[in-house]
Amino acid sequence: MQRARILDARRWNDALLRLPDAHVLQTWEWGAFKERHGWRAERWLWEKEGRPQAAASVLSRPLGPWSSGVMYVPKGPVLDYDDTDLLTSVLSDLEHLACERGAIFLKIDPDVRADSPTGEAVVDLLRRRGWRYSPEQVQFRNTLLLDLTGSLDEILARMKSKWRYNIRLAVRKGVTVRPGEASDLPLLYEMYRETSLRNRFVIRPETYYHDAWGSFIKAGLAQPFIAEVEGEPVAMVILFRFGKRVWYMYGASRSRHREKMPNHLLQWEAIRWAKEQGCTVYDLWGAPDELDESDPMWGVYRFKRGFGAEFVRHIGAYDYPASRLAYLAYMGLSPRLLALMRWLHWRRRGGRGTTKVQRTQRVL
Repeated sequence: MQRARILDARRWNDALLRLPDAHVLQTWEWGAFKERHGWRAERWLWEKEGRPQAAASVLSRPLGPWSSGVMYVPKGPVLDYDDTDLLTSVLSDLEHLACERGAIFLKIDPDVRADSPTGEAVVDLLRRRGWRYSPEQVQFRNTLLLDLTGSLDEILARMKSKWRYNIRLAVRKGVTVRPGEASDLPLLYEMYRETSLRNRFVIRPETYYHDAWGSFIKAGLAQPFIAEVEGEPVAMVILFRFGKRVWYMYGASRSRHREKMPNHLLQWEAIRWAKEQGCTVYDLWGAPDELDESDPMWGVYRFKRGFGAEFVRHIGAYDYPASRLAYLAYMGLSPRLLALMRWLHWRRRGGRGTTKVQRTQRVL
């Protein structure tokens, strides 16, 4: 098996599409986007007889001229996780890469189901090789998946009856849904900002989202939808799409007209669009770490679950400490720095210093 660094965007994405369960965060476009915001990206492809076997888009954030600092393979590496020999080879190469680059650690968080023989075997292999379950889960560990392989009637039938009623209610109350465009980016961000203030989660500056959303819309890998009442925008979703899978990665709503259930109709139209695009899985992107009603995400979970989605628990993020002493020091300091950054962020936006900010969404 040969390993090569890929420098061509089309070749990279084409190879990803030939591998199982490739994630949009492993695409060329995501790496290019992160490079515009302080990271470096390098894409490694493992091939056998000209056929792709595994792929890893490796992001690194340097801490100096001689160190890659921290390295991260978001939602990867991409491969058949039932192939233990292949996984062992890929992990070995990634471990050596982290050491060669002088990284503190390398993080991976593949979408491997925890409650499965495969997941148990992968976790066992990682632990035996010195990987550690990460205290920093950058992405959501768990999610909810909606099967799109059936007919629209079958998808509707799997929803809770109240959700079907709310979809019909929204239509009766005059809610309409339209596809968004790049020209809607300021509106999308404004609704997202309003939602972050109401639900008390931290977001990035407007330029970051204009770049993330705009570049993926331009590449044909993202599609916004906007719900309106009498021409007034009241809610939005932004779907990311790659291959046969679509991710409901961003959503927002305003306080007005919530009794008209615009979010239910918005999700239904997004589901219909995803199915029209030939997608087979609708990933609702994010669920509580534990199914506990005290979790800040419990309300979000109930909303998503009502559409008939299956709760899926993944193995989560694992770190390979390339430098063990530096890793322990980093992990001891990082939570304090993140807490301070969130507190300062909330103070700048008018929050009270004594208010605990609930991090109900991951900052990508």
